[in-house]
Amino acid sequence: MLKTKTVSSQIKAFLDDKIDSFFECRGLTVLGGETVSFQLLYVDEGPGYLPVRPFVKVSAVSDPSFDVTLRDVRLVPVDRPVHPEKNDDGYLRKEPGIFPDLLTPLRYGGKICPSREKLRSVWVEVKIPKKFSGRTEVSVELEIECSGENIVNTVAIDVIAATLPEEELLFTQWLYPDCLASYYNVEAFSEEHWKIVENFVRLAVKRGRNVLYTPLLTPFLNVLPPHYRTPAQLVGVSVNSGEYEFDFSRVDRWVEMCDRAGVKYFEISHFFKQHDADHAAHVYATVDGEYKRIFGWETEAGDREFVRFLRSMLSAFIAHMKKRGDDERCIYHVCDEPGLDTIEQYKKVKASVEDLLAGYKTLDALSDFEFYKEGILAHPVPTTTHAMPFIEAGVPDLWVYYACCELVDYSNCYVAMPSWRTRSLGFQLYKYENITGFLHWGYNYYNNRCSGDAINPYIDLGGEDWVPAGDTFMVYPAQDGTPLESLRMLTLEEALQDYRAMKLAEKYYSHAEVVAAIEAVLGEEISFKRCAKSEAEMLAVREAVNEMIKKAVSR
Repeated sequence: MLKTKTVSSQIKAFLDDKIDSFFECRGLTVLGGETVSFQLLYVDEGPGYLPVRPFVKVSAVSDPSFDVTLRDVRLVPVDRPVHPEKNDDGYLRKEPGIFPDLLTPLRYGGKICPSREKLRSVWVEVKIPKKFSGRTEVSVELEIECSGENIVNTVAIDVIAATLPEEELLFTQWLYPDCLASYYNVEAFSEEHWKIVENFVRLAVKRGRNVLYTPLLTPFLNVLPPHYRTPAQLVGVSVNSGEYEFDFSRVDRWVEMCDRAGVKYFEISHFFKQHDADHAAHVYATVDGEYKRIFGWETEAGDREFVRFLRSMLSAFIAHMKKRGDDERCIYHVCDEPGLDTIEQYKKVKASVEDLLAGYKTLDALSDFEFYKEGILAHPVPTTTHAMPFIEAGVPDLWVYYACCELVDYSNCYVAMPSWRTRSLGFQLYKYENITGFLHWGYNYYNNRCSGDAINPYIDLGGEDWVPAGDTFMVYPAQDGTPLESLRMLTLEEALQDYRAMKLAEKYYSHAEVVAAIEAVLGEEISFKRCAKSEAEMLAVREAVNEMIKKAVSR
């Protein structure tokens, strides 16, 4: 017997979960222009083993103006679900196993094949038109081919007469073209590579990323000697008789690609080594007709020739972007995650280029308040665990980020975390009015920790036992050069939509009133340590915001 149930998007269903343990989702309230999701759980509870399992055709019935997509929720192997020493009771499971995460098109031409006593899920995504309002329904129909039996599961959709506003928050997750070149075994910035990169960029923008990491030079991140990342720099460099010449044709093509996709800002890759800023970025050039690496692990950050190169390149790049009218879309980085013990070195390397970057935003991920207090960096990006001193100091246009270390109490995008904990980021960012941007380092990092080797993301979600699964990437590389989404990708989109809904509510109420409504649901003050503790609580937060908007627009 096939047993089914509709549940919310906040559920991650494991094979051995019991379908009766989940609350049924019967209705959702959304805004016009919003993307909403729910799931259909299914399990074969029939008598005994069947040598040939029945196929079940799956289809969706809705208002014709709705765009409804059905996908399989696939399970992936996870060997490091949590940090072995730093975790809490807010994870779904802590032992290695297979976890729901990957979303793929339905198999067998739009059918499912239920398994005996194994709980599985179909992801139902509904794109609501901007101008639609009122109450409607979305039904998922199952037709069991061997018996002709039909099962219909229906979810009511209440669309408020208000449109989700455009995104204000700046949001970046670092995209790595070099990882795509390595995984697909194509030459960096060949025609095939450009097509693949654009596929990944388009999805990133579709799901709310509006700032794109832009590799003028091959990213100097997560690489340790003697290893080098696959060369993938946008700037063409030639050295003739000791003089540098620059070709920005790839930069132009990158900008044109971003314009097609809807990217707003270009986040320029780092110039110096991650953490300690003691080495120069790796640079490749054509020297007297020979293409080779001209700066590498042997090059210290203060090397005079590298500084001469860097200043020449930056001057030419800024002039080129000014000529295009795109220079103010650039955000610059110096060194990623410098610590307090690196502060003097950071000051030196930053000083080598800061006159060229005057008038442009330079920001770096760092969490020691001294960098800001001493005026070393006007736009620091602290982790959510270290953000409060920066928030309380009123740092303008503040960005925050999380990475490998938000393990206890905080929100993150790990596979083993429940979706409601990941989604909590939306109301946390909204709470603090001076936060204008969010950063995460791993959109498609498919290397191990030191970039010594590429990994297979379908069996390794943590960089070879480096970080908890899910930290390194949000999308899986499909065979055809397109990205396949994860549950976490959709959950972060929900967090961004929650944020936008709160911004809409703020047009009718004060910021304090919106925050108070959310905190009334939580029963305590919002902080980065206060995540939703259950599916019901997370959904109630959004419902409270929706109710405020509904009352306001119906006056």
